[in-house]
Amino acid sequence: MPRLTDPDPASFPDEVATFLGKLPPDPMVKMMSHSTGTVKPFVEFARTLFTSLELPDRARELVVLTVAAHTDGTFVAAQHDPMARSAGVDERTRQLVRDRQIDSPELSEADRALVRFTAEVVRHPRVSDEVFDEARRFLSDRELVEVLQAAGYYWSFGRIATVLNVEVTKVYDDEPVLGTSRDTTGV
Repeated sequence: MPRLTDPDPASFPDEVATFLGKLPPDPMVKMMSHSTGTVKPFVEFARTLFTSLELPDRARELVVLTVAAHTDGTFVAAQHDPMARSAGVDERTRQLVRDRQIDSPELSEADRALVRFTAEVVRHPRVSDEVFDEARRFLSDRELVEVLQAAGYYWSFGRIATVLNVEVTKVYDDEPVLGTSRDTTGV
């Protein structure tokens, strides 16, 4: 059961009410709308992660699933597993990430470098030189920063869900909510 009740939409400033009225009925958005000053930029940043990254959709979804796996982010995992599948992440790779098998030889070198980097970002304030250098073999400077931004966003998003006990839903289910990345075949 959620720790906070849904806010009263009548209390929202007009700009926020209009913005929220255009979104699907998502329990996370409702929970975030308690903070009327931040809900719009927070949701808009999520959109940016789908439309403005150099990081391929497939890699972004591996980042999101890795964050979910290492933070008990059940809500995030439920939302993003279908998106990861649509972005080209096969079931075995998704299962390895869910099981935190970040060193598995079944992962490609590029996927292993990405999920190890993301997992270390989530678990520690600093990333070892070894893990950083491995990720850098496969990611540009821009993509490294984008991984950090995506990991940070979904860590925060996941904590809203876990701390406030937001009910797990699949609002977007199997909809391909993918951006315009260069490639979905690899990192």
